[in-house]
Amino acid sequence: MAHLLGADRVTLALGTRTLLDEVSLGLDDGQRIGVVGPNGAGKSTLLRVLSGVQQPDDGRVTRAGGLRIAVLDQRDDLLAGSTVLDVVHGSADEHEWATDSRIRSVHAGLLADVSLDADVATLSGGQRRRVALAALLVRDDEVLVLDEPTNHLDVEGVAWLAAHLVERYRGSNGALVVVTHDRWFLDAVCTRTWEVHDGTVDQYEGGYAAYVLARAERARTASTTEEKRQNLLRKELAWLRRGAPARTSKPKFRIDAANALIENEPPPRDQLSLTRMATARLGKDVLDIEDVSVAYGDRVLLHDVTWRLGPGDRVGLVGVNGAGKTTLLRLLSGRLQPTTGRVKRGKTVQVAELTQDVEELDELAGLRVIEVIESEKRSVVVAGKELTAAQLVERLGFDRERSRTPVRDLSGGERRRLQLLRLLVGEPNVLLLDEPTNDLDTDTLAALEDLLDGWPGTLIVVSHDRYLLERVCDTQMALLGDGLLRQLPGGVEQYLDLRRTALVGGGTATAASPLSARPRTGPSDEPVAAVASQPTVSPADLRAARKEIARIERRLSRIADQEATLHQRMSDQATDHQAVIALDAELRALAAEKDELEAAWLEAAEIVG
Repeated sequence: MAHLLGADRVTLALGTRTLLDEVSLGLDDGQRIGVVGPNGAGKSTLLRVLSGVQQPDDGRVTRAGGLRIAVLDQRDDLLAGSTVLDVVHGSADEHEWATDSRIRSVHAGLLADVSLDADVATLSGGQRRRVALAALLVRDDEVLVLDEPTNHLDVEGVAWLAAHLVERYRGSNGALVVVTHDRWFLDAVCTRTWEVHDGTVDQYEGGYAAYVLARAERARTASTTEEKRQNLLRKELAWLRRGAPARTSKPKFRIDAANALIENEPPPRDQLSLTRMATARLGKDVLDIEDVSVAYGDRVLLHDVTWRLGPGDRVGLVGVNGAGKTTLLRLLSGRLQPTTGRVKRGKTVQVAELTQDVEELDELAGLRVIEVIESEKRSVVVAGKELTAAQLVERLGFDRERSRTPVRDLSGGERRRLQLLRLLVGEPNVLLLDEPTNDLDTDTLAALEDLLDGWPGTLIVVSHDRYLLERVCDTQMALLGDGLLRQLPGGVEQYLDLRRTALVGGGTATAASPLSARPRTGPSDEPVAAVASQPTVSPADLRAARKEIARIERRLSRIADQEATLHQRMSDQATDHQAVIALDAELRALAAEKDELEAAWLEAAEIVG
């Protein structure tokens, strides 16, 4: 395995603080490295040093001759006045990239809703992030260095990026280094984990699940006195081992060792006990959305939705950008009134909402963290235990020194934690969380989940973090952009299947049940008006169209298998130039056939409706 990049006794200090202290490590061809660690530990600094953006104070960085490195940092430096096409392809002629199947895949995965002629200054934060990613992924650099690439990406975008990177760096096709707090992404993509902390970098085989196990084992064998940390690691590991069946992509680690560590570990939540406590605090009536529609001008975000939330319900909400997830939270909190219908609240309901706006803390800039919490309440009951403000603050990662830090000096992740703490000390019985994982490191996320495990109330979470949704929520719901709210018995994986079906079919998938108060005369997940307006189709034409769709889908499935086989053969014969050319010709022929089949599928789907 060829060595591409390395650090030899690298040291770097920021002011009086040493971020990297004689760190030595290496990156080899074919490796996919996930970098984790507390906020401010030096993860981004390590990436800048390895990529040559920042020079170390001491030591050296080694690189293979002629090595090309592409870097995505957290800064948004797209130049206003540039079009998406300029940023992604520069001055390259269209024929140079439009015939490349890999580049077409990047366009489909990241730029489907973006006009190539649009000025990047007019794009949303999520679109700008995807444009910046696309500009790197269309290139042929051997090493890709990504700093928080999943920021601003929705669940669908994260899933696409994970699949793309795994395929791209399968075998000896270069290497990947990625800093991310997205634990599902770490498990799905990475073959090795670097943990940055206290000036050092610890290295672990495998993704997030293997990393958690290794940390727990190290803690046990070292007889550490950090009992709380050990307990949290065991709890996290227990959930990983007992997790949802859909989590089959997590690495295979030492089963016997894992089982020994979690042998006496109870399930994360006592659901019966929590529901009983939630009912006592809330009564039977919590929040009911009845025949609700929300429209902004001609645009309908929610259409005739009915949804009843009970005591102790824990719901994860996913959906396409702009589908109305935040609007739904605002309805539940009372900050928004529906266009039609009503939102009914139980008499004892106390709602607390975590928004994405960390600037709400600006008015408290001169107060210290502990003062902010104590001004709300000096103690709070969590999971039947009374915690002082100081204990609660420590529970979410503010040690004694940081708890006395003024709000103005907090990092983005610390401000997010403080927002959460202010909500929890109010002891609400309904909690609405809008993207709660933004800017939080993996250890803080585990601590937050542990805290929510013992929280007896109704919980609604909007998040692109699949791991969090699976970990703290019992059911999943989806907004697919057609105004309807759907149940997802199959969780996030079902949502992704629905989106794939909708994108291929050019319409809305039908595998999940929409929540609507009124019976419908057409397919259950299309607005009544849309169904009524469709032209009449004869039974014979309908049967023929359905048979054609089934035939096309079988062929598309076979093409997908053939493409996977050809990609593997290309990887195995990468040094045989003539063989690669021949295999590439076969891939192009399959791609052309697939384009024709998809066009035919769309025509048949128009008939079926």
